[in-house]
Amino acid sequence: MADVAALDAVMRTLADPTRRAVYERIVGSDEISVVELTRGSGVTQSAISQHLRSLKQAGLITDRAQGRNVFYRSEPKGLAPLFDWMSHYGVFWRERFGNLRSLLKEIDP
Repeated sequence: MADVAALDAVMRTLADPTRRAVYERIVGSDEISVVELTRGSGVTQSAISQHLRSLKQAGLITDRAQGRNVFYRSEPKGLAPLFDWMSHYGVFWRERFGNLRSLLKEIDP
């Protein structure tokens, strides 16, 4: 299964609703600046910067400096620990539903 520390970092990072909203805005764009993320968010630029720092530390986003501006984009590989964890449980539930289906067929021929 996924590296536990990486999984914890991703889950902890995405648990915050404001941070998750920032992440969703980044995912929905090719690249986006702090100014663009702040605009219309109802959150200060300082708070957005803190959320960006957390997202970057969790490996969910990358940044690119261009002059005085920094542009952020999603890093799909950052979701790998979460995907791996969910895949593990997907197998678990498919097996359980398969067992339930077999049991129901036995009960009601």
